[in-house]
Amino acid sequence: MHIHILGICGTFMGGVALLARAAGHRVTGCDANVYPPMSTQLEEQGIELTEGFDPAQLALEPDVFVVGNAISRGNPLLEAILDRGLPYVSGPQWLAEHVLAGRWVLGVAGTHGKTTTTSLLAWILEDAGLNPGFLVGGVPQNFGLSARLTESPFFVIEADEYDTAFCDKRSKFVHYRPRTAILNNLEFDHADIFADLPAIETQFHHLVRTLPASGRIIANGAEAALHRVIERGCWSELEWFNTAEGWSAGVGASDAEAVFSLAGRELGRVELPLAGSHNRDNALAAIAAARHVGVTPAQSIASLAKFAGIKRRLEVRGVVEGVTVYDDFAHHPTAIALTVEGLRRRHPEGRILAVLEPRSNTMKLGVMKDQLPRSLAHADRVFCYTRGLGWDAAGALAPLGAVAACHDDLDALVADVVRAVQPGDHVLVMSNGGFGGVHQKLLTALVRA
Repeated sequence: MHIHILGICGTFMGGVALLARAAGHRVTGCDANVYPPMSTQLEEQGIELTEGFDPAQLALEPDVFVVGNAISRGNPLLEAILDRGLPYVSGPQWLAEHVLAGRWVLGVAGTHGKTTTTSLLAWILEDAGLNPGFLVGGVPQNFGLSARLTESPFFVIEADEYDTAFCDKRSKFVHYRPRTAILNNLEFDHADIFADLPAIETQFHHLVRTLPASGRIIANGAEAALHRVIERGCWSELEWFNTAEGWSAGVGASDAEAVFSLAGRELGRVELPLAGSHNRDNALAAIAAARHVGVTPAQSIASLAKFAGIKRRLEVRGVVEGVTVYDDFAHHPTAIALTVEGLRRRHPEGRILAVLEPRSNTMKLGVMKDQLPRSLAHADRVFCYTRGLGWDAAGALAPLGAVAACHDDLDALVADVVRAVQPGDHVLVMSNGGFGGVHQKLLTALVRA
């Protein structure tokens, strides 16, 4: 089969491309914006990329066009496909029919921590010898790829609540039909497609309805929204984490040491190579889910010590003259706050200079702008890139006073950061996009400074 993917450089659609190629299909694709790490992965796999959405791509004559959810009506290639009556399908539906069917799917859902928890769970199963397939919205360092297809019956997938495609406004995860599901947390996000939190809770309820009676849900007991979801109906086995009666995680002799327990009985402890309480919870959920497929908690905890991290999750991009530059995917205020907190706990020495691009659709709408000052309160300096925003970032960040600076010119932002840094500082770059290559710009400017 020859598939041509519209929007191929998104993390999900890029993963679909890698899986399709591994399954023996011919894969081509197109996108408007191409940047690493996804573009690098695709090129290394020999997948042919086309810049833009010119209808001339119809000449490729694929068996089916696979349409990503970033593609909207009005896109010239999509309009040409519809006008010609050519076959098309959404990415999640193609994945469900051609990859997930017949497998034991372990899905990781939640507003935050999906990529990290999916990566942790995939690594635990890998280290236990189960050789899982996976699709992650990032690049786990233990694997070096965001997606992999194997002969194993187990497949670990990041179960996103964002909508499926222009023609299917259900959440992606309703297509996956997991047997094991992690519900990590739940709060309002994706203001471009959801009116409010109850609307997202309904989608999570739809996910719960797809699990078989022999399936298992691992849910965060500290989240009121998830309790509401479960109260609407649950037909599968249910285990709670973040509760005294269920699975719990605490801190050991240092902030880096995580202690895991079940029903008050300690299961083990490990120096977790991920910072922050949220990552202890992510690891805890992965341990609980792995037990459903036969991996003991002791095995899982031992595997965590060998986890190498994920690209764009507090990834160190370089150190120049004692200044460390990090790359992180955080873009929701809660994720920003947790990331800053985690870095602070792991490195109490030195200052944190937060460099933020409010790039997600929700952030561009300004729905959560009033939460930004609180989420950045523990940063010593804040630099916000405002190009393309439809709201007053300087006004929103005014409660931070002189700590915050806003720039609509990327080079001016870099110059301002470089003037402000001191040896021992931590420059934390947060964006869900390429951010104009700001990480390398900062490292290059620091060398010259």
